[in-house]
Amino acid sequence: MGTWRDPEVIKQLLTTPATWAVVGLSANTQRTAYSIGRYLHDQLGMRIVPVNLRGEDALGEQGYSQLADIPGPVEVVDCFVNSQRVGAVVDQAIAQKDRLGIKAVWLQLGVIDEAAAQRARAAGLDVVMDTCPAMEAPALD
Repeated sequence: MGTWRDPEVIKQLLTTPATWAVVGLSANTQRTAYSIGRYLHDQLGMRIVPVNLRGEDALGEQGYSQLADIPGPVEVVDCFVNSQRVGAVVDQAIAQKDRLGIKAVWLQLGVIDEAAAQRARAAGLDVVMDTCPAMEAPALD
């Protein structure tokens, strides 16, 4: 298993103002992606771009159905999809890396795909896997 929780990468991502595409974020306030998207915006000052199958708006921001539809820029792709589907999202992030300016992919707590993480790292992206910004950020204080 790779090292997917580098404290320096986590600190940089959570303390540098950026645009985060939150894949799996919809208007459903009961979903974890909604509360974490709100946390990223309200507590960490990030701009949020919702990405979900219906292209639904969330948190007052325009939604998109896939990364390729976002006009950009996006620095971080935050993945709230299950482990079986996250590889396709990571591959989209790699494909859109140069166009959108993507610098990192963050696979949420419980979302694990070693091969996808290795592909992202090989493409020059920072990778954080199997943890949550709301768990990591308080430790930075």
